[in-house]
Amino acid sequence: MSQNEKNLEELQEAPDPGQECVGEDLPEQEQEETPPAPGELELLQQRYDELDDKYLRLLAEYDNFRKRTQREKDEMYRGATAAALEKILPIWDNFQRAMAFDAGSEDFAKGIELIAGSFSETLKGFGLEAYGEVGESFDPKLHYAVSHIEDENLGSNVISQVMQQGYRLGERIIRFAMVQTAN
Repeated sequence: MSQNEKNLEELQEAPDPGQECVGEDLPEQEQEETPPAPGELELLQQRYDELDDKYLRLLAEYDNFRKRTQREKDEMYRGATAAALEKILPIWDNFQRAMAFDAGSEDFAKGIELIAGSFSETLKGFGLEAYGEVGESFDPKLHYAVSHIEDENLGSNVISQVMQQGYRLGERIIRFAMVQTAN
């Protein structure tokens, strides 16, 4: 008999894995689990509570870390933007002075106005907000008073002249407005 025939015979004699083996002794599985020893359940519950508390603390710590990192990132961005805008503001001041100057040429004035308009829109795009106008109430947290006049036509503690416009980025003051106050 060849090897292939022997293998075929063995396969025919082997029981089908889907059928139960009759007559074979299989160890019986326990249907009932043994109850935990007294106090073991309390120890397991205590360990579970410790691990649950540890997990919740770790989760809260991670959430705080994520929020703190986002705040630091946002503050870093605002700080960098504020530093850049602080360097750009003197250029903007020069544009405003050039617009006030009468060069005698209509084309020159129009060109300066176009540049100033474009520059103004760019600054607003950064979120820069100008403040400090004549007639506003003086606020020492926003304005820097360089002189004072008495004028009956103006109210008390009012800005009578703006020497240099103030700028803020959100709640952050980039540059205080330099003003003259009245009364």
